[in-house]
Order: sequence, then C-alpha cells, then structure tokens
Amino acid sequence: MQKNFPHTWVIIFGLIVISAILTWFVEGGEYIEVPNSSVAETVSLTYKQLPNEPQTWQIFSAFFKGFVKQSGIIIFILMIGGAFWIMNASKAIDVGIYSFLNRSKSLEKFSFVKKIGINNIIMTLIMLMFSVFGAVFGMSEETIAFVIILVPLAISMGYDSITGVCLVYVAAHVGFAGAILNPFTIGIAQGLADVPLFSGFEYRIFCWIVLNILMIIWVLLYAKRVKKDPLSSSVYHDDNYWRQKKSGETGDLVYKSYKSTWGSYLFIQAALVIFAFLYPLTTLCIGDTDALNAIKMTIPIIPVLAVLFGVISIPLILKSFHFYILNILLFTILFLIIGVMGYQWYIKEIASLFFAMGIFSGIAMNKSPNEITKLFIEGSKDIMTAAVIVGLAGGIIVILEDGKIIATILHKMSNLMAGTGKIASVGIMYLIQNVINIVIPSGSAKAALTMPIMAPFSDLIGVSRQATIMAFQFGDGFTNMITPTSGVLIGVLGIARIPYHKWFKFIAGFVISLIILGFLLLIPTVLMELPGF
Repeated sequence: MQKNFPHTWVIIFGLIVISAILTWFVEGGEYIEVPNSSVAETVSLTYKQLPNEPQTWQIFSAFFKGFVKQSGIIIFILMIGGAFWIMNASKAIDVGIYSFLNRSKSLEKFSFVKKIGINNIIMTLIMLMFSVFGAVFGMSEETIAFVIILVPLAISMGYDSITGVCLVYVAAHVGFAGAILNPFTIGIAQGLADVPLFSGFEYRIFCWIVLNILMIIWVLLYAKRVKKDPLSSSVYHDDNYWRQKKSGETGDLVYKSYKSTWGSYLFIQAALVIFAFLYPLTTLCIGDTDALNAIKMTIPIIPVLAVLFGVISIPLILKSFHFYILNILLFTILFLIIGVMGYQWYIKEIASLFFAMGIFSGIAMNKSPNEITKLFIEGSKDIMTAAVIVGLAGGIIVILEDGKIIATILHKMSNLMAGTGKIASVGIMYLIQNVINIVIPSGSAKAALTMPIMAPFSDLIGVSRQATIMAFQFGDGFTNMITPTSGVLIGVLGIARIPYHKWFKFIAGFVISLIILGFLLLIPTVLMELPGF
C-alpha cells in the first residue's frame, strides 16, 4: 500500500502550527539600538526580553498577513505567468527550443565536443551564466521568470523539471552564496560591519569557483542518470504537464508574419528611439551603487540596443513572427539586466517589462485585445497555485514575528559562542546563520539583524570581521534552496510543478554538501593571512 505524502499546503500549514506552538514556550524579545559611548554617531544592538505573545487563532489570520507580506512576489508570479502564456500560445519558445537543439547537435561532429557531450557544455554554460548573475547583482526573484523557459528546454533535452530548476534557480543561488559583489548581502553586511566595501573579493572569487565546481558536477551527474533512465526521476509523472505541451514539435506550424507583427515592431522601435534620447548614457554598476569603490561603467547601451533591435527584427519578421517574438524575449532579458544593474530595478519593474513582452507578443501573432486578455487570464489561472503557496509560506514568518520570538532565537544561539575557540566560534556563527536563514530568508534583513551583533563579537575573540561576514554569506545562501519560508523557492517549485517533498529529497544532500564545504572554506579565514582579511 502506497503512503501518500502530505501536500505542500499541508506541510506549510503544519509549519505554521509548529511556529505557533513555539510562541507559547519561547520567551519574547527584541533588539533595541543603543548609542555607543566609545564611537560617536554609531549604535549597537542590545537584546531586551519582552513578554511573549502566544499565537492561537492567528494561525488562520497568518494566511491573510502572509499574502500581504508576499504580495509583491505573488503579483510578480501572476504577471509572469500571464505574459508567458501569451508567448507560449505563439509556439515561439517551442520553435526556439527546436532550432536550438538542432543547431547544438550539429556541433557533435567535433571530437572534443562529442567526448564531453554537447548537452553537458550547454548546461554548464547556462549554470555559470546564472551563477554570475547571482554573485554580481544578487539575482533571486528574477529566476522565477526563467524557470518557464528552462524547464521545457531541459525536458526537451531528455531531462526533467528538477534539472531545469537547477540550471537557473540553483545556479543563481550558488552564485548568490558565493556573493563576489552581491550588494544585497556582502554590500549590506560589510557596511554594517564597518569594513571596506567588497574587500576580500579575491578569496570570494576562489570560493565561488569551488562552489560552482561542486554544483556543476552534482547537476551533471544527476542529469546523466535521468537521461539514461527517465523513470528514475521522482518527478517523471509530474512532468507530464510539460510533456503534454509538446515542446519542440513544430512541424504543423505555419511560418508567416502579419501586418500586426510589423505594427508591434514599429511601436517597440519608436519607444526604444524615445528611450535612447531620454537615456543616452547608462551607468552600469557592479556592487552597491552608492559605494565609492563600486565598479561602474557608463556606456550608451540603450541607444545601441535600440539600433540592434531595429536591425535584427526586420529579417526575423520576414522569416516568421515566431522568430520575431523570440527576439522580443531576448531583448526583454537584455533590458532586465540593464534595468537591474543600471537603474536598480526590482520585481515591480521586471514584472512590468515581462507584461509588456506578453502584450506585444500577442499583437505580433495577430491576436485581438480580447484574445490577448483571455490568454493572460488563462496563464494567471494556470500559475495561481504557485502564487497561493507563496502567500501561505509567508504565514510562517508572520507567526514568528507576531509571537516576538525571532530575536530570542537569535540571542540564544549567539550565546552558544561564549568560551569557544576561533574555528569553533566561526563555525557556530555559520551554523546560526544557516538556522536563522530558515526563519528569515531575506539576506538584507538578516544582515541588518545579525551583523551588528556578530561583528563586535568577532573582535572580542580575535577573528577577522571578514570571516564573520563570510559565515553570514554562506549561511544566507545555501539553505535558501531548501527553506519553505522562501517565497522565491516556493514560487519556483510551483511554476515547475515540483512537489516540495520531492524537491527536498533531491536537494537535501546537495545542501548538506554545500554546508560542509562552506565550513571548510571558512577555516582559512581564521588560520591564514588572506587579502582583505
């Protein structure tokens, strides 16, 4: 008799109940700012005990508050789902995947490529690209949009949805943990710890390389096993949703363009020309925009892209609207990168960008306004489950915050470091950050809460503040891939149609390996003289 595993919603509700029970037995507390007497215009955080606030019926209102708390990501998911449903109706992505796979197979005539495997090369390059995005500008929420593209690609290549999620989500978060110049983690943590911004990046680059080697080996070995035996994948039957979309089957398509395709092109081109005049120069920034030592480069990127879009689109429209829509997707991704690095875009701007992509894709394939609206609604409905799960997961954080026990948990853990050696202290800091990350998945929020406490403590025990920051960096990144309180993870799994328990079973071993490797990489920060440390 097969035992049914609890539904993801049941698991999340169970965690909310457990969190509520903890509020009955854990004392309340908070951290308050106290001015430093020794250093002018600075403050330190001091723990203050408060009466706890046991949660009872609030386990039900936590759902509502969770939706409010995660509203940005929820709306982002719905808009992304609707936009890509419109694009998927054109079969443009199917055409792109089919063409990509055919072209990649032609490279197998080279003995070097054939020996390594063209699929292995493709997957490695994709993972490295997203890992760089995670390490440089902290890509996280943005991965949700790419899951819709890379999961069908992975399945068309003979793999599964887990492989597709690894190519984008896991890669970005391994890069996020490597955090060479991530302004949302390293930037904030170093600022709070009062060390030079992005200093010590030489050792961080080494760590990023080591972490990526482990990731690439892990993912490629898993993908090889699934390719050899598709039924070995725990999500084989779940992936029927993607296989039924018949990705790559394009023989019955009619390749043509419409007057509306040209209309879409002319409108976008006119808009890009206007933007080129309004923003002739763009300062792309790697790192914290306000930092003096941030890497900045001012170039006329928008005018250049406006010209490229105008030139490239014409032959693609003459070929078929499918290829023109793929071009819209390509330039959407390019403008996403520019927006994030040059104009500090976040999910509102990114969602708006993809929303526009969906509308102009619908116009390009000669759909009426009513038809585009219908497609958008269908896409939002199709992805609604993922959006709802994100809201439910937010309820866990709400219960812990309203019960006033998060600060207490952190305070009790910090006390564990008293009287231990340097390596043990850094290890305990690292362990604390991993545990806290399960409760507070936001890197910037966790940095603001923990660094003012950890940094001064590292001075007392004779450990470099950079070592403390790296303990935060690794602890913040690895468990993001497994914690059910992460709205991004739950959103990604919802879109990919991967049940949480199956993802947990797959990723747990990898996360444990990363945690062990992270501790080993922390040891040289204590025992060796490293640049910036």
